[in-house]
Amino acid sequence: MKWIGETGSVTTAARRLADARRADGGYKAAVGAGARSGCRDGPEDRGSVAMRENGAMSLFRDDGIVLRTQKLGEADRIITLLTRGHGRVRAVARGVRRTKSKFGARLEPFSHVDVQFYARGSELIGRGLPLCTQSETIAAYGGGIVTDYARYTAGTAMLETAERFTDHEGEPAVQQYLLLVGGLRTLARGEHEPHLVLDAFLLRSLAVNGYAPSFDSCARCGMPGPNRFFSVASGGVTCGDCRVPGSVVPSSEAIGLLSALLTGDWETADACEARHAREGSGLVTAYLHWHLERGLRSLRYVEK
Repeated sequence: MKWIGETGSVTTAARRLADARRADGGYKAAVGAGARSGCRDGPEDRGSVAMRENGAMSLFRDDGIVLRTQKLGEADRIITLLTRGHGRVRAVARGVRRTKSKFGARLEPFSHVDVQFYARGSELIGRGLPLCTQSETIAAYGGGIVTDYARYTAGTAMLETAERFTDHEGEPAVQQYLLLVGGLRTLARGEHEPHLVLDAFLLRSLAVNGYAPSFDSCARCGMPGPNRFFSVASGGVTCGDCRVPGSVVPSSEAIGLLSALLTGDWETADACEARHAREGSGLVTAYLHWHLERGLRSLRYVEK
């Protein structure tokens, strides 16, 4: 169909009107899909590669953990998720604060969900926020977390940490995503003390982002351990020759506990004394704040 030189044609005007109505109908269908949560694509449509294009409209499907929510207008929310294929994503969920919303309760913090997004263009992260048009629960970890204060505060700190380590939207962070899913699952089941689960998550988050502390060999010269001194600026334990001002001398039990949490030796971690756990938590918090350059607000409420 030629658009140039036909502006005066009645047939051309009718065609333009018909095309505009079809495009508007496709947009409304995509936005309104959130109210019909029973419709689900097959397994082959899931993940970051699940995208269907219809002109300027794209539908994406991905798995994600809800990190936090923000109120928007009278009935909407902005949902922040850490997804498997697209990293951190912020999307608008329309009408989820209404009492008749069929999928609003699924988009709460700690929820592991399968989400469908609608975005203009061929990229999920663009100029505007995408729309969350459909959500199905994979695992509702919130039920086993929010009923216990220690679990809730530890879980909130885990969500905030995951968001801070994925500050660039649209960049995949699969290791951080899998680490968060495993941490929330362990926390919800109550398999270990909440503060130990949190410290293990913080240490492993530091490790997958390139800030793994050393608890055996000297972080500066590599001298085999055990070494006595600990310095957050140096990257872990140091020998006497590499000791820097401001280093502390923690107990060997606290260092052994942190090493066990980092490597997944839960038998050793569960057997530690409370005083050594508190000492280790202090080291983890100081090390995390050093690399994040500012503290986590939720850590102040965590029970030690």
